[in-house]
Amino acid sequence: MKAKEIMERDLTSLMEDEKVERFITVCRRHNLSALPIVTSDFRLVGYLSESGIIDASLPGYLKLMETTSFIPDSHKFFNGLKKILDRPVSDFMIKKPFKVYFDDTVLHVADVIIKNKLKVLPVVDDNERLVGVIRRIGLLSRTLSGEIEYEA
Repeated sequence: MKAKEIMERDLTSLMEDEKVERFITVCRRHNLSALPIVTSDFRLVGYLSESGIIDASLPGYLKLMETTSFIPDSHKFFNGLKKILDRPVSDFMIKKPFKVYFDDTVLHVADVIIKNKLKVLPVVDDNERLVGVIRRIGLLSRTLSGEIEYEA
């Protein structure tokens, strides 16, 4: 079975010059936690997640601590977020995102998702254009329903 057989043909994405505020709006509207970032011809150039925005909003020392209990002022995160809302998503995106090609095997897809702890994996064609996504929950659900066969 191939990636193209299990992918969602969801092309919800953002262009690299769109603002962080738009990222938040689109994710909320579509109940998503991350989005592929594409060029005008839908070539995949990046990936941005909620956690990327949260990291960008926190003071540098907090990232080292990995906890908000060290914030001396509870407004630092919110002020940090306000400062980046008008910046382009390209400033915060992962520039070499994980991806699979539409003709990659489902076993390869599962391997990439599991090894890298991904929730959403972009699927591209041979020209690196976004053609869909594979969500981790979709992979689990299709396996449970028997759509994806495996040997027990």
